[in-house]
Amino acid sequence: MRPCPVQEFPMLRQLCASLLLALASAANAQSTLTTVAERSGFSETGRYEEVTALCDAFARQYPKAVRCTTFGTTPEGRPMKALVASTSGALTPEQAQRRGLPVVLIQGGIHAGEIDGKDAGFLALREVLEGRAANGALDKLVWVFVPVFNVDGHERFGAWNRPNQRGPKEMGWRTTAQNYNLNRDYLKADTPEMQAMLQLVQRWDPLVTVDLHATNGAQFEHDISIQVEPVHAGDAGLRMAGLALRTGVIDDLAKQGSLPLPYYPSFVVQDDPTSGFEDGVPPPRFSHGYFLLRNRIAMLVETHSWKEYPVRVRITRNTVVSVLEHVARDGASWLTTAKQADIAVASLGGRQEPLTYVAAPAARTVEFRGYAYTRTTSDVSGALMTRYDETTPQVWKVPLKDDIRPGIVVEAPGAGYLVPAAEASWVAAVLKTHGVEYRLLGKAWQGDAQVFRTTKSSFGSASVETHQRLTVEGDWTRESRATPAGALFVPIAQPRARLVIALLEPKAPDSLLAWGRFNNAFERKEYMEDYVAEAVAREMLRDPAVKAEFERRLREDTAFAQSPAARLEFFYRRHPSWDERYQLYPVLRVDAAP
Repeated sequence: MRPCPVQEFPMLRQLCASLLLALASAANAQSTLTTVAERSGFSETGRYEEVTALCDAFARQYPKAVRCTTFGTTPEGRPMKALVASTSGALTPEQAQRRGLPVVLIQGGIHAGEIDGKDAGFLALREVLEGRAANGALDKLVWVFVPVFNVDGHERFGAWNRPNQRGPKEMGWRTTAQNYNLNRDYLKADTPEMQAMLQLVQRWDPLVTVDLHATNGAQFEHDISIQVEPVHAGDAGLRMAGLALRTGVIDDLAKQGSLPLPYYPSFVVQDDPTSGFEDGVPPPRFSHGYFLLRNRIAMLVETHSWKEYPVRVRITRNTVVSVLEHVARDGASWLTTAKQADIAVASLGGRQEPLTYVAAPAARTVEFRGYAYTRTTSDVSGALMTRYDETTPQVWKVPLKDDIRPGIVVEAPGAGYLVPAAEASWVAAVLKTHGVEYRLLGKAWQGDAQVFRTTKSSFGSASVETHQRLTVEGDWTRESRATPAGALFVPIAQPRARLVIALLEPKAPDSLLAWGRFNNAFERKEYMEDYVAEAVAREMLRDPAVKAEFERRLREDTAFAQSPAARLEFFYRRHPSWDERYQLYPVLRVDAAP
């Protein structure tokens, strides 16, 4: 480039100086907004101090379009950072709501070893603000970007934290400093990190939440999977919106040379490609299983861990840009659909509602872009092992089960749930975390209710996320019950009705009961000594009806007949000293609001 001709044209001297200063300023600004990943050719990723620096730098460079916020503090004292970006003038939740703008929440690093989303998100943010990607999208939406959700895990840095992942050189750890897996914590919300995230969700009410991951698993050519809910579950209108978003993003990625999948590529039988794949609806411990219960859209993005880091970051960046473009185009109508879903779900009382979903047994055959492989017995482990040849692409014809249908279905209560006073305090805290409406009863209540008495309860044999999980069998039946003042009434007629059901239905996979929060109700505390039970039994056998039932059980039930404990318990359960609350789920269902 020829130097500025200031000697020939002195009047241009000031203009040239200004131009050179502007160019230098722009170059300096761009360099301050680039990541360690970019500067290293995507062989490395930065530490968390880079996130805090970039958050501030973006806000300084684009003061009218970006805000840097802290929405929580981790157990190890680190700030949880979010960037809010929009060129609409709406940089607060209140402004976004007044303007009717859709909010997109994009988070990286919930599993901090899978850190593609952080570097891809910063790259996409800079390009969008520069007008080089998703041009004009930020005029029509607000983007809330959380570069790293699991901040403490991010700083547990190491070269072998993801041994089945190609790059970066070092990365963070899957779980938090307290060893929680945040992508199992959405509904139970044990962790300070998740509680902070759900407060952020409450404030911004994102229409679309995008959770950026990298897979585990086998080796194949497909480089990304895009799963969205509602598609198979949730509000019918939102299923159409979710399908449109999933289809649009997958089409965009395919045009850019990717090989995207609409389901997670995990074999039905581990390490056996011939077993194929099974789609499904995740329980609400996961991000994309949680937001459908809020009548909002969630996307799970999984790049393939065996692709090199530069490839994964590029594809993740493309996904982020595509999401912004589609929400900018259709988000206003999807937001209307979501608000309609909030109204419709309030009339859920008395209707059938699935708690789980399952894939129908029939499978269809799909062509899957894999590699040639062999399955031989390992001389190390002694197990049958699969070995892939990445130099030889191969199309696999494998089964896919993707006809998704309701599994466990319940009838929603007519009016809502009653949580007894003894459990009200801690349950109220959980409900508040999720933005669920409830009210405290100032006086005692008595009346007809549905109660859940279990016919069988099984405690988990191992700890899961610090909990001993519980599964129960049984049904709701009607009884006359009473509860003292201080109980909670949780109405079903509210926008969060599906969240209410997911939390309080005992058979729901991530209910408070399932996570062991009511285990005390299923532990036997009172008992009758055998010698006392023996005497009681002889007295009770004077009743002809009891005697006839006991003798029938002896004849027809061999296990009962051979168990001294079962035979004595037969009488104990019929005695006035039996604890009628044993195996009784404390929460009631009512058909009329108290």
